[in-house]
Amino acid sequence: MSSGEEPELIWLRPEYSGRGPRPAHSRTSIARAALEIADREGLDAVTMRKVAAELGAGTMSLYNYVPKKEHLFDLLVDLLAEEYDLPAGPSGDPRADLTLLAHQLRGILTRHGWATTLITHRPSLGPNGLRVTEFHLAALAGTPLGGTAKMEAFSQLTGYVCQFTDWQQRSAQAGARWLTDLVRYLQTATATGRYPNLTATLAESGAPPDPDAAFERGLQRLITALLTAD
Repeated sequence: MSSGEEPELIWLRPEYSGRGPRPAHSRTSIARAALEIADREGLDAVTMRKVAAELGAGTMSLYNYVPKKEHLFDLLVDLLAEEYDLPAGPSGDPRADLTLLAHQLRGILTRHGWATTLITHRPSLGPNGLRVTEFHLAALAGTPLGGTAKMEAFSQLTGYVCQFTDWQQRSAQAGARWLTDLVRYLQTATATGRYPNLTATLAESGAPPDPDAAFERGLQRLITALLTAD
């Protein structure tokens, strides 16, 4: 970074860059206003203009706190991380601790249906995210995993929860008609005899699995793989 150039990362910038009287807002209050808009209208509705209106402020004044919209998204991601309700320290059982993190993230994503898009397309790590990351690393401190594997495990666990939650939300939005049509299509396809393995697997599968049970099975398989990684 050249001399005088502002850092790209918002966490390296001062909380407030304006002059004059004491700031009327904060990054946290701005992020909370953005979150309320996203919960009410969706992520695409989050603009600096709407956030300013939510706060009763002038749009340009917010740029003294949040220089650009991408920074606003970083604040949003970190505000979501504030919702983790973690114990003071890990339990000593890495599997239980990773399971706890995954279930809490799933709860956050379920409460904020737009959040999977933001987390997967603009991952960020602010103060609240660092707290969650520290808990994750402390949970794995007694394992033989190296530093790279521990950090990869954090990303892979987050990715699984985001992917599953996004799939569940999109399936619910598609509705029962979509599922009915999918079943009809699979029945037509397997009746041709060209897909014997798919036919056998569907015959063994029975009724569609309960989403919570499916989530848990996939989660535990993933955690097993993470804890035994090279």
